[in-house]
Amino acid sequence: MSLETEPMGTAGPIRLAEAHLRADNESGLFFVFNSDVICEYPLQQLVQYHKSHGKQGTIVVTKVEDPTRYGVVVAQENGQIDRFVEKPQTFVSNKINAGLYLFSLDMIDRIENRPTSIEREIFPVMAAEAQLHQMELPGYWMDIGQPGDYLVGQNLFIKSQVEKCVSLAPGVSGSSVIIHESAEVDPSAQLGPNVVIGAGCKIGPGVRLRNTAILAETKVNGFSFISDCIIGRQNTIGSWVRMTDVSCTGDDVQVKDESCITAVKILPHKAVTGVHANIIIM
Repeated sequence: MSLETEPMGTAGPIRLAEAHLRADNESGLFFVFNSDVICEYPLQQLVQYHKSHGKQGTIVVTKVEDPTRYGVVVAQENGQIDRFVEKPQTFVSNKINAGLYLFSLDMIDRIENRPTSIEREIFPVMAAEAQLHQMELPGYWMDIGQPGDYLVGQNLFIKSQVEKCVSLAPGVSGSSVIIHESAEVDPSAQLGPNVVIGAGCKIGPGVRLRNTAILAETKVNGFSFISDCIIGRQNTIGSWVRMTDVSCTGDDVQVKDESCITAVKILPHKAVTGVHANIIIM
């Protein structure tokens, strides 16, 4: 384990973890992933492409409809990256950094042991030295750093599994539902579309869930309605509760019977009752 005692940016932690990355590393390669994206993670394909061009780094990129909202990657036809352009107002590329990287170990020598940005300080230099290539990501991609985007990403993942004919929740009406094998769901509950129920959860009679994530060991009591929400671990949601509009709860939250929660963020270890809208409960 490599622990930051101070924020080290997006490149500093790589140097901090150097000993771990080099130890028993016969491949001479290492991956770096942003933790707030969801995609197919084509790792074997990425390794093969990286070895084919023989340079220090490969960035996975994905196409976007509106490149003016992002920093874009400009590359040659062979995939070699020339430069990065922040929010271009005229078209130069529609591909953005997807947050998945593969590097050769000697790339670590570029990073000083200090807070460092890999995007602003390391990648431009590597591109200028022709040491950085791009690989286009197949399939879906989503930045899930915000609650609403998390639910969009969840939907993209479920859709991809359905398209692959993966059996998500046998016996449940509707195919766009994922239920952990240890969860208990009352037969009268109505689930979907786009619902994930985590390990050890208990979903009571008459519950209606749609476009929602229920994290591990949470209990939802009878006849509650939850739509477009993220419910944290070890929550207890009472009976006849209504939660909507990207409401989110932390761990160990109790929402009492007959509460109405609309666009509310509830921090961990809170008990909530009544009607609340568009607030943060701390």
